[in-house]
Amino acid sequence: QVQLVESGGGLVQTGESLRLSCSISGRAFSAYAMAWFRQAPGKEREFVASITLSGDTTYYADSVKGRFIISRDNPRNTAYLQMNSLKPEDTAVYYCNTDPFRGAYGLTQGAGSEWGQGTQVTVSS
Repeated sequence: QVQLVESGGGLVQTGESLRLSCSISGRAFSAYAMAWFRQAPGKEREFVASITLSGDTTYYADSVKGRFIISRDNPRNTAYLQMNSLKPEDTAVYYCNTDPFRGAYGLTQGAGSEWGQGTQVTVSS
């Protein structure tokens, strides 16, 4: 079992940027593909981005492609989500997610078993 802790959320205006961080403890970080999901009020939780163990391959939801960048720093046991050109529709609680038996592509098809507590991102118009 691993523990995931997100940070970096906040209130920004349209067009601004934020960087979310997800620190992982409990197991070897480099053994896990990582993903970000988000859930807006009244909506289902949705996939945002995922990254392979080595960080050489990434996947994105169409809604964030070209604006968001997922990355990871294995020695620091941390994954990141750089969010640029933010829009009001990006407002949501953002969750870090992983699973010991799923790769980055697998996480695009369904969330893994391990979740962080979430961090709120609010984009004002």
